[in-house]
Amino acid sequence: MSTATPSADNGNGVMTLENLAKFPEGQKVYSCMQCGTCAATCPYGDDLAFPPRAIITMLEAGLIEEVFNNPGLLNCVTCYACMAKCPRGIKLTEVLLPLVKEQVFTHLKEVPAELQKALENTMRYGNPMGESPRKRALWAKSSPVPVPVIAEIKRAVDVLWFVECYPAYHPRGHDGNRATAKLFKALGIDFAILGNEEKCAGECVRMAGETGLFEMLTDANIKLMRKYKFNRIVTGGAHAYDALKHKYPAAGGDFEVHHTTPFFAQHLAQLKPKLKKKLDYTVTYHDACALGRHNGFYEEPRALLQAIPGVKLVEMNHSGVNSICCGGGGGMWLDTYYAEKGCERLSERRVKEALDTGANVLAVSCPYEISRFEDALKVAGGEKRMVVRDVVELLAEALED
Repeated sequence: MSTATPSADNGNGVMTLENLAKFPEGQKVYSCMQCGTCAATCPYGDDLAFPPRAIITMLEAGLIEEVFNNPGLLNCVTCYACMAKCPRGIKLTEVLLPLVKEQVFTHLKEVPAELQKALENTMRYGNPMGESPRKRALWAKSSPVPVPVIAEIKRAVDVLWFVECYPAYHPRGHDGNRATAKLFKALGIDFAILGNEEKCAGECVRMAGETGLFEMLTDANIKLMRKYKFNRIVTGGAHAYDALKHKYPAAGGDFEVHHTTPFFAQHLAQLKPKLKKKLDYTVTYHDACALGRHNGFYEEPRALLQAIPGVKLVEMNHSGVNSICCGGGGGMWLDTYYAEKGCERLSERRVKEALDTGANVLAVSCPYEISRFEDALKVAGGEKRMVVRDVVELLAEALED
């Protein structure tokens, strides 16, 4: 596990807690006016001993070690709500919280078992489920259209499709993969996957505080990608997109990166005439934190859904920037820990809102959310009233045969 510390500058210009004032983003941290918005908007704010404003107070007072020794920051699911709502525009989720969470993680007396297992699996197998790397591309055999592996075709492609772990191994993720491949073909996109060589993008590992493992995965994936020629990367993983777009460039992975939802929205004029099948669904869309609050993709998924014949789009009470986190991201692999602390699962809170809309489809744009929301619907007794579908699944279903 990581032994890196943010308490001293390593001499190469890396931002640390000690040298925050040397960076414009760090200087802004000290402009906090203690309004409490960060704590009020946090979905687990009542369970945080040190919400962002309290962390800043402790930092200024020279008492930050008290924060490091309190495991309460495990309740931060890195949903970007505090950053999106901060009236000072402080990059809390991008600057302050990662530095502090890294130290909280290294100071933990005991890492929650579910998280520990996921981290060990990721280090050993390149995926949090502990599946064999040799099985990573098996799903492609069930695709209705050919899915080439770039190492096997031995040529440059337009799109390198970064599949990511859950879509590669989870059965429900396979549905989204098959839909994505079908859409690529419909648009005439020349694409290929990395196949069994691909490793986890590592974003949820980083958000949990294990920066050392994230750096290892980043270096491995960048080295792999540099072996091949392609114009751009497309991924259906919201957190994979976040890592590839915002974190990989600092390690030398300066690629053009797209998420499938805005990517297909860019091709909507070409795609819409092909959406011939009418789907009589009432759909409500869940804004993923990484795509919405962090990257501003709010209209693109809705434009795609409204382009599908027969779809009626309805909104939940909390949508857009006010969307409720599914509990994944920084909270991945901590559901058992949260339950032990008496915290309501955010996925259950969210599906209750979805059910209240009267919709029969909950649409998402992040593969983590499918299994989380499907399980939450069962707990809420709503699995017969609503199904969870990725936006790409709905688009593929509407394609003319």
